[in-house]
Amino acid sequence: MARISGVDVPRDKRVVISLTYIFGIGKTTSIKVLEKAGVSQDKRVKDLSEEELTSIRREIALLKVEGDLRRDVSLNIKRLMEIGSYRGMRHRRGLPVRGQNTRCNARTRKGKAKTVANKRK
Repeated sequence: MARISGVDVPRDKRVVISLTYIFGIGKTTSIKVLEKAGVSQDKRVKDLSEEELTSIRREIALLKVEGDLRRDVSLNIKRLMEIGSYRGMRHRRGLPVRGQNTRCNARTRKGKAKTVANKRK
């Protein structure tokens, strides 16, 4: 596996898809990085030369990815919780933050269902 910005990207996949394994890089960003680096999207990671890998690494170094991005996201969530905003309260209570319905859904966010006595008729 090739190592780009601290992440082992899969060798047998196309470069466009492999770059999406890095936190903060989606398909659109991956395509832009490859255009700036001058690398074909159809190439496999194992077929890349060392110069192409270094040019990709150089382009990704300009972006905020992995540890820095994770730190920023967690600091933003902490800030929302500290100032007591609505979104911060939802984060604190472990409920959906973006206005989703919680009456019958939101199991991912709320966790396993806890039955309450006399809730059913």
